Amino acid sequence: MQNVTLGIDIGGTNTKFGLVDRAGHVFFQDQLETEAQRPAEFLFERLFRRLQNGIHAMPEKVTIKGVGIGAPNANHYTGKIEDPPNLSWKSVNLTALVRQHLDLPVSVTNDANAAALGEMVFGNARGMRNFIEITLGTGIGSGIVVNGELVYGHDGFAGEMGHVIVEKNGRKCGCGRLGCLEAYASATGITRTMQELLSSSDKASILRNLPLNDLTSKQIFEAANAKDELAFEAFEITGRYLGEELANAVLYFSPEAVILFGGLAAAGDFIFKPVKKYMEANLLPIFQNKVKILPSGLAMSEAAILGAAALIWHKIG
Repeated sequence: MQNVTLGIDIGGTNTKFGLVDRAGHVFFQDQLETEAQRPAEFLFERLFRRLQNGIHAMPEKVTIKGVGIGAPNANHYTGKIEDPPNLSWKSVNLTALVRQHLDLPVSVTNDANAAALGEMVFGNARGMRNFIEITLGTGIGSGIVVNGELVYGHDGFAGEMGHVIVEKNGRKCGCGRLGCLEAYASATGITRTMQELLSSSDKASILRNLPLNDLTSKQIFEAANAKDELAFEAFEITGRYLGEELANAVLYFSPEAVILFGGLAAAGDFIFKPVKKYMEANLLPIFQNKVKILPSGLAMSEAAILGAAALIWHKIG
């Protein structure tokens, strides 16, 4: 009999779930459409039906020790998801919904915090007690770990580094505010930077052959790989915004490492080098050359499930 935890990652389009042992082995994983316009109860009914079918088909018997859930706007203290973007649920008690199906410990947090715990339990932050996880996707998420515990703040929503203001009266962010880090250092942000560079510069670029409004961060990475000077510049600007803000975060938290995860982080040195350069250039001397910038140690295909499952393994040890 194998002890496992159930990790659930709820997204606006799809929900992933899987069973994970203490060593980070995923015994079973599946996903289904969230169907966010329908009640949350409908998602959980389908999920637990699929889970039971999956368990019955497994050659090895398992004991589920608890359920971890990563979701947008999920509150660790209340067990609720509150006014999540891309979901029509308003306020939903995730803990109560799970316990209609399994009477087990339930731990809930937002997806970036779950990623940080996944990194600490299974990834490149194993053995670390102070680090910051930055998820660089369409937006920016962050999970901050201090003395071995996630920073939740008094209301459960602490650690939103993607929405610190880095440019006064700057670009409009998806949250509605002006000048957020997310508007400059996410996959969306680098795309907007590239569009601005193509519009304002006469430099040659292979990206000029593409429709401006259809540019993607992947195309910018491919252009940089082809030694495109404007693509290099886009990564430099993006790295500068992120590096400067990380320098501020280091002053607050003095982490051992900052771990970058997500699609934009897959650009490797194109993003890691400028981030490191601008972070170091803006640190007080007592912090310089002490903070590592590392890639995630979690496979992209399993990271969301591992992060959610880690919530319970961290809780029960």
